[in-house]
Formats: sequence, C-alpha cells, structure tokens
Amino acid sequence: MERTCFKHQMRKKKVEVHADFTSKDNFTFEKHLANEGKLNTSSWFRRDPLKGGVFVYCFSKPVSTKTQLTLNAISREPRRDRSRNTPYTVNMGDHQNDPSGESLLTTGLADPAMLSKIDRLFACYVGDYIDLPQIVMVGDQSSGKSSVLEGPTGLPFPRNSDLCTRFATQIIFKRSPLKQIYAAIIPAKDSSADHAEQIRRWSRNIKILNSEAFEDVFREVHSFMGLTGKSGKTFSDDVLCLEISGPLEEHVSVIDISGIFKRTTTGITTKDDMQMVQNMVLGYMENPRSVILAVCPANVDIATQEILQMAEEVDPEGTRTLGLLTKPDLVDRGAEGHVMNLIEGRKHHLALGWHLIRNPGQLEMSEQSTNRYTLEQAFFKHKLPFNKLDKERVGIPALEIRLQEILTAHAHREFPGLSDLGSSRKTSTEQRQFLVEIASRFQELTSLATNCRYSMDAIFDQKPALKLATYIVTRSSRFSKAMETHGHTYEFQDAVTCIKELTESKTSKSDTPTEGTKNENTKKEKTKRSLGHKTREENFGPDIQGIIRENSRVLRPIKKGIIQWLATLHEESRGFELGTFDPFLLSVTMKRQSQKWDAIALGYVEDAVSRVHNLVTELVQHLCPDKRIRNGLQTALMGHLLVRYKITIAQVEFILQVERLDKPSTQDHYFNEKLEKRRHDRIYEAAKKKSRYHVPGDPNTPAVSVEDLKFTNSMSNTEHTVLDLHDILASYYKVARKRFVDTVCMQAVEYHLISGPTTPLKLFSPAFVGTLSDEQLEEIAGEDTQQKRKRKQLQKEIEDLEMGRKILA
Repeated sequence: MERTCFKHQMRKKKVEVHADFTSKDNFTFEKHLANEGKLNTSSWFRRDPLKGGVFVYCFSKPVSTKTQLTLNAISREPRRDRSRNTPYTVNMGDHQNDPSGESLLTTGLADPAMLSKIDRLFACYVGDYIDLPQIVMVGDQSSGKSSVLEGPTGLPFPRNSDLCTRFATQIIFKRSPLKQIYAAIIPAKDSSADHAEQIRRWSRNIKILNSEAFEDVFREVHSFMGLTGKSGKTFSDDVLCLEISGPLEEHVSVIDISGIFKRTTTGITTKDDMQMVQNMVLGYMENPRSVILAVCPANVDIATQEILQMAEEVDPEGTRTLGLLTKPDLVDRGAEGHVMNLIEGRKHHLALGWHLIRNPGQLEMSEQSTNRYTLEQAFFKHKLPFNKLDKERVGIPALEIRLQEILTAHAHREFPGLSDLGSSRKTSTEQRQFLVEIASRFQELTSLATNCRYSMDAIFDQKPALKLATYIVTRSSRFSKAMETHGHTYEFQDAVTCIKELTESKTSKSDTPTEGTKNENTKKEKTKRSLGHKTREENFGPDIQGIIRENSRVLRPIKKGIIQWLATLHEESRGFELGTFDPFLLSVTMKRQSQKWDAIALGYVEDAVSRVHNLVTELVQHLCPDKRIRNGLQTALMGHLLVRYKITIAQVEFILQVERLDKPSTQDHYFNEKLEKRRHDRIYEAAKKKSRYHVPGDPNTPAVSVEDLKFTNSMSNTEHTVLDLHDILASYYKVARKRFVDTVCMQAVEYHLISGPTTPLKLFSPAFVGTLSDEQLEEIAGEDTQQKRKRKQLQKEIEDLEMGRKILA
C-alpha cells in the first residue's frame, strides 16, 4: 500500500489514512487494522478524489456488528464484485479473488485478535497441532447450501445438475507466505487398497479458479471417484480437499456435504444411497470441531426438515448449530410470518439462532452483471416484512460476522489442549515428578468426592456416579432398612399372638416347623417369600470379581411359627434347669435368627467397594489420558487395592463373628426396657381376659380384681420359659441389629473405605509414588522404545509448542 500520510491522534481517538486508490493493495489496510484488533467503530467516511481518498476511523467504543456492517457496506458497495464468474487466482498481489484488490473477506470469518494469535502460533510451527474449528454446511438437496457457501468463501461452486454435490468438499483456508491453490482427493477410511491408491494419484495445483476451472475439477474428481460411467455409484465417501493458502487468508475450514434426501430416483439413487448420504452427513456433524450450518429453505415447513432433528441429536445443547434460512423470495404471500417467527426466536428456538440469506436464482446468476451482494441488499431493504428484521440476522455480510464470533469461541476451546502434551519423561526424576503431579490431583478429587464438594470440579456433573459421599449415605440407609425388614428369619410376635401360637402349638402335629406354618407353605406364600431382597445393587468389573461373592437374594421373614420353633428348640436342648433355659440356647436362636445378616451386610459392603473402585478407576482414567501410563498405573495399584478391599470385607466377617459369640452380651439399657415392656404386655393381655369391672367414673377402662389375678397363670413352666425366651430374644435381637448396622457402617465402610488412614482412596498419593523403584517408574511412566525414537524427532515440535503456549498465556 502506498501511504502518503499516517497519523494516530490519541487525544481525539482518531486515525486518518490517506491512501493511493490507484494501488490494488489499498484496501488491505482495513484488514491490517482488524488484525491489530484496533478497529472498534467507524463514525464516518469520506473520500477525497484529489488525493485518492481519506479514511477516518474513531476508537470511541468496542466495535458493534451494525458498525462493521456499515463500514463494510461503505468500503464494499462501489467496487465489490464477487460474482461466480470472477476468477480466483494466485497471481495477484493482494487477496486472490477480487481484481479490484479487495480482501476476499473484508469482514472475515476469523476474529482479528484470534488471527494475530494464530499467526504467531503458525510462525512457531504450531499450526499443524491445533484442531481449528470447521464449518459444515448441511441440509436437504436443493436447499441452497452451495449458493450460501459462495457468499463467505467467494468460490464459484458448480451449479450444473450433473455436478451436484455427490461427495464431501473440504475447503481449507490457510495463512501462508506462499500463495497456492492445491486440490487432492482423500480416500474414505473403508476404501480398498487399490481404490485408495488410485484416488491418491489425483492432485492439482491451480492458478486460476473460476467457474469453468471449478467445473473441470469436479468432472475429474467425479471420474476418479467412479461416479461416472457404468460403475453404478451415485455418491462417494471420498473427500475432495481444496487448500487455499496465502498471506491474507484466514485459518478456517469449510465443508460442503451431499444433501440428504427422502425419496429415491429411479435409475439414479437407491435406498442404500439415501442411507450412505445420511451416515456421511451425520459423521461430519458428530465431530465436536464442527460448527453446523443447518440450511433450510424458507418456503417449506420447518417441521419437515430432518436435518434439524439430526442437529439436535449430535448437538443437544445447541452450542455449535446455526440455522440458515434460504429462498425468502419464494415464500408464499401470507406465509412470511412463519419465517419472521424463526428469525426472531419465537419458534423452533436454537441457541445460536437463525439467519436469513437471499441467494441469486439460476436466471440471475446467468447474467454477467449480477452482483449477489447488491441483489441481496436491495431485497432486505425493500421487501416487506423482511426489511423489518434485525440487520444482524440477514444477509451474507452479517453472516460472516456471526460466523466469526462462533468460530472464535470454538477456537478458544481448542487452545487449552496444548497443555495436555505433557513434558519429557526420560529420567526417573522426571517420571516421579510426573506421577506426583497426577497423584496430588487424584487426592484433591477424592477429597471433593468424599466431602460433597461436587461443585468444585466439573467431572462430578459429567459423571454423577463419582459422587461417592452421597452414594454411601444413601446406600447405608437402604442397608439399615433391609436389615430391619429382611434380616430376621422369623417375625417376632406381640403378646396376644405369642399366647395364641403357644396354644396352637399344643395341638399341632408338626414336629419342627422350621420352614413356617401351614399358611407359610402355600404356593402363594412361598412365591411371595422367594422374591425376597436382592443383597447387591452394583455390577462388578473383572478386576475385582475374584473377591466378590455371588449375588443372592434373602427370603422374606416367616410371618408365623416362631413360638413353635422356640418350643421345639427348647424341648430338644433342655437340661436340669429349674424354671428357666440354658443360656446357650439364646446363642443358638440368635445365630439362626440372624443368619441372613451375612448376605445383607456383605452385599452392602461389596457395593461400597465397587463404588470406591469405580471412583479410583475413573479418576485414573481421567487424569491419565495416555493408555500406556493408565494401564501401568492401574497394574501397580491393583494389588494394593485388592488387599485393602479384602481387609474391608474381612472386617465385616469379624463383626459378624463377634455378634455371634456363644454368650450374647449388651450394656444397652434399652435391652432391659424392651424386655420389661414385653413382659408387662404379656401380663396385661392375660389379666385383661379376667376383667369384669370398670374403673369408677370411667366405664371404658376395664378392671380386674386382685383375687382374679391368681387364676391368670394357667401355663406350665415350659410354656412360661418359651415365652420368656421369645421376649429375651426379641429384645436382644433389636439391640444387636442396630449395633451391628452402626458397626458395619462405621468400621467397614467409613473407616476402611472412606476416611481411615489406609483406605483405597489414599493409596495413590505422592507418598506412594515415592516408594516406587526406578524400574517401576520406567514401567509406569517411561516412554516405550518407539516413543523414545519418536521423542528425538518430535523434540523440535515440543519446543515449538512451548513457544505457542507462551503466546497463549
């Protein structure tokens, strides 16, 4: 650019540029300011024909979309001509598409500040390692995708029906000192070796890419992909890659894909073609790098557009889907309101919104004088009701700005990936430091998981199963409830039922009703009891399967028969006791009554072990994306983890053993209270049968004479002993069950799995890493032979990335 004057007056916040308009490079100054990130707004514009022109830019506030549109219109309108017949060439001193010398994208698809940062990264040779976002144009056939692409890219896509999009076309714009247009075909992943070899033979260096040259390229590509002749193929998974490089290009990738269709054409397309195209479109849309431009004709019912449903499936949050409406000029009179509702967000809301484009028709494009921008600008200026829409939501220039914002946000999400490259791990010191950092982070996350600090890391929202504290509390409550409802073999009875069962047992012919009474043995009752309670809830991986027992169900308690069962046991074990029973009998009955504790308690603890192990495994996987390191670390940890899991399970077995000692014992005063209450209830029920009076003044309260109390005791010593055994067992069982539940929760789960000094969660720590030998460090964190060879080759790249990281800091 020939500049006769350049001055920056900070006091007035104004820059004046006097440029020689005869130079074809003059308009690159706008892009220069944009790249510097200084172009905030344009308050006014004037041209001095005597001096060639005067640009005045004021920097009073951050640039707005409307201001950019105004500035672009002023600078573009008199001289912009990006019609399909304009050649795209590499022989020009400025941008490659416009003979006037105007930049291909005056606005651009890349943020100026981001472009500057990316340029510096590419200068450090980091460009090849950055996954920049790609724009994917999707929609039905004849929705106008290729016409839309002509706007922001300036490429004259073929409109010949024989050359319609039958394969994906990827256009890669790269910022490079060398101006070049290079075309090649990338074979599909599932291509045969012969086909892939043939496809790779085709490539072209193109100097002028006008509409004729573009059509020639498409014809050659059709032939090489086997889409012509008698091959029978209509579509291809191969990709035409068009790479356009130059000093004024922007780093962006645009992909045009075949349009989906719902009906086949006899002799041309088949149902297999339909499915193939849908899979191809879906594959590109699923790529998290893809910014999806969902193109829909404005003159059809939006509810029929399958592409929107596909977009919702792959991008449910809508963070990378922008809706594009085309053909507003074909909307029936009276139906414009439906389009307005979409653009203004009142119908079928998208997070990124909708945009309206007016593409030139076939007849208009056949005229050499047609300028799509002038045509579109006139349409949105005069056509009701579309001229009332927000200018940020209509037209190609506004679309370029909108895409710039979306791509910038998307690219920002890619840059942090550079920190995942990691450092060299050649020496044991480097390897130990590497693992210490991972172990420290592991301990931070386990602390959050066990202290309910889930909001402090996103992983707990992504994987709710890692919320360990919440699970343990909930599972412990279910364990306590299961012990209360299913832990006993026989249901304990109240005083009335005890006496009733005792009376029935005198006349019963059953010897040992250990499986219940007659009612309990009915088919219906057996089926009901067999459903029981499933002792485990979690699934177990193969790595800890060896220490876990088979899953089982415990039967529901037998509702009736406990008195007859106790009477039989007493009869079979009575000795020389006078009016009482052998204390050992209480131990025997307690063991039988609590025989389901093992399965319920071990199922609970094994579920807790499973969740703890899942947390360890998931965090190691999260912190070690490298599969080799992850596998090596898990191998080193696994043996120690299994030991700690076994200790936890052994603790449950120990608690069970203590609870089943030959001499049941408790210091809990509730035992005496419960026993006294049961005895009192039994006396009360017996006395109530002798009541013949009422308390004076209270006719509803029965009374019994003291004389009558002498005749309430009509049972034998044996019967008294059996009832007393029942009451003692019931009182002791309740105290022991609560004690057992608390002990298992506190000692086995809380102490051995969660918060004790030697829990599995505290195994992988900096201290553990410190115990590893150099050989173990090499095996876990060292680089294999292939990596070591490659390390030397990649050392330069790593240095480049370090420079890039500093740029991004």
